[in-house]
Amino acid sequence: MANLAMQKKEWSSSSSFRWEELNPEILALILVRIPIEERVGHASLVCKNWLACVSGSYCWCDMDIQDWCQKRNRSVEDVDRVARKLMKRSRGSSVLLSAYNLGNPGFIYAANSCGKNLKVLKMPISEVTDKMVERHVGSLVNLSVLDISYCLKITSKGIAEFGNNCKGLVELIRNMPSPLEVKSFGETDFEADDCEAIAIANTMSGLRKLEMCYGLFGDLGLDAILANCKALSHLNIDGCWKVNLGDDLVVKCLKLEYFVDPFIDEDIADYDDDEDDDECSDSY
Repeated sequence: MANLAMQKKEWSSSSSFRWEELNPEILALILVRIPIEERVGHASLVCKNWLACVSGSYCWCDMDIQDWCQKRNRSVEDVDRVARKLMKRSRGSSVLLSAYNLGNPGFIYAANSCGKNLKVLKMPISEVTDKMVERHVGSLVNLSVLDISYCLKITSKGIAEFGNNCKGLVELIRNMPSPLEVKSFGETDFEADDCEAIAIANTMSGLRKLEMCYGLFGDLGLDAILANCKALSHLNIDGCWKVNLGDDLVVKCLKLEYFVDPFIDEDIADYDDDEDDDECSDSY
């Protein structure tokens, strides 16, 4: 009881603690849990110290603005503008940038201002082009995680540039739209294209995790990845309909710690069809 009373006394004496005097680094650990809009807006109005913390680099080591980008379907210009403003606040210390719909200006600014510190770059549905990747990827030497899903202006050439310059890459996410969703393919008029898979195999041998849903590559590309990426443990090729998975490839894939085969959607569709058939037969 005496110890409990002493603890209560200590707690009551600490109740006079002033939040505005909190160490900026510790305060930042709290503020980074607040959504971007609240952090920039309301948190900065609390006091001068909070404003200084939000305006400084402590709060912007990890810049994940994907939720903000999605809320109102932000334009490329809006995303680039906000990303540049936040990267400027970070003073080049950002290790993570995650944003939908990033444009060439935003990518260029990230590479030039945060390049050597940036370890995680997630820019799905971006407007970044092969040409800009080729010009500026040389700054991203410490990149370890890359998400270029649905980046239709990045081709095998851009992928090869990332691989040749970012030797520390251990995770690549390159999911693409279903070929049936892209009008230029029609319903079934598309051929296997192993260029991206071969670019990955030739330049990203250190990959551990690879996600390539709805890629157009076939067995040739998959075999090249499995042969060259010796550290690979996680592979997701859901919807890669041009992969036939011959016996040898099946054996190699099943040795992986985690593997999603190309036909999972097809299996679900077949299951749904079977259920529909059962319902129809029961109705007669």
